[in-house]
Amino acid sequence: MSEKNNLLLIFTRNPELGKCKTRLAATVGDTAALEIYKFLLEHTVSITQELNAQKQVFYSESIWENDIWDNNVYQKKLQKGPDLGARMLVAFQDGFDSGFEKIIIIGSDMYDLSQGDLEKAFSKLEDHEYVIGPAEDGGYYLLGMKTLKKELFQNKSWGMETVLQNTLKDLEKEQVCVLPEKNDVDLYEDIKDIEAFQPFLKHMKK
Repeated sequence: MSEKNNLLLIFTRNPELGKCKTRLAATVGDTAALEIYKFLLEHTVSITQELNAQKQVFYSESIWENDIWDNNVYQKKLQKGPDLGARMLVAFQDGFDSGFEKIIIIGSDMYDLSQGDLEKAFSKLEDHEYVIGPAEDGGYYLLGMKTLKKELFQNKSWGMETVLQNTLKDLEKEQVCVLPEKNDVDLYEDIKDIEAFQPFLKHMKK
């Protein structure tokens, strides 16, 4: 397997107070939500920095030169497009146009994800055209492909529980590997019982 032909796209939000994890912030407050998001970003760095693939980080607002994403490891880009689907399509299109053969996209709020999971996803693309990781909320936490299929990014209600179901419908006739379901962090309920998040939730327990 030639890793230089593998590309990992990481979609991230700039970690700014009041602008990230807004649904979580509604319960825990903006400051705790920002700290939790920074913690999730650090986790995402830890599971991707050693991964044998090229890596691109796509920022939501602006590119930050000096942050936790090491410039020697990650190529930094800006998300472009009116909605999430359009932005992902641009990123995939750009990757295929640059000559990459296997491209996988993830977000940066997956405490449940490991480097091994990403390696497995790339290896599944050896004998599948597509790989998808279903999230518990009806979306997906990972999408990978060897052939660009634009329909996957069109006519979806992003952020709704129909995204996974509609994406799988688009892939009905394709060779697709469905990975184990995982939980991304959007709400207080997603983290309240996980040990690693307790330091950020002390103020909730009083």
